[in-house]
Amino acid sequence: MKKALFFLLLLLSLPVGAAVSNIDNAGLEKLISQGVPVIDIRRPEEWQQTGVIKGSHLITFFDKRGNYNVQAWLQKLAPIAGKDDPFVLICRTGHRSSVVSRFLDEKVGYTKVYNVQKGITDWIARGKPVVKPGS
Repeated sequence: MKKALFFLLLLLSLPVGAAVSNIDNAGLEKLISQGVPVIDIRRPEEWQQTGVIKGSHLITFFDKRGNYNVQAWLQKLAPIAGKDDPFVLICRTGHRSSVVSRFLDEKVGYTKVYNVQKGITDWIARGKPVVKPGS
């Protein structure tokens, strides 16, 4: 828990980077239609509970206790998107994906990160389609 709190405090102190773009559902739909990969960073039980956006890559960032393994996560991201490739991050409400997006921009050097501001909950509330994980 200390590690997660430190990480969040560090990220909140970062300047806002220009490489992170916050998007809404319309922006997400546009990027999906262009073939930009969507990375769902929620936990497996969350994917099961709500479903996921079809074709999204399921890569958990924070565990239930807020712990994370940046290197392992980046290794899973690498085959999907390089540092100069566009990709979208989504979580439940947009909070975790915002934190991770800023980290990737400011500390790791990714240049085209899109964050879904209101997350999968708004996507579902607006009647957008989801599928069971693994479908």
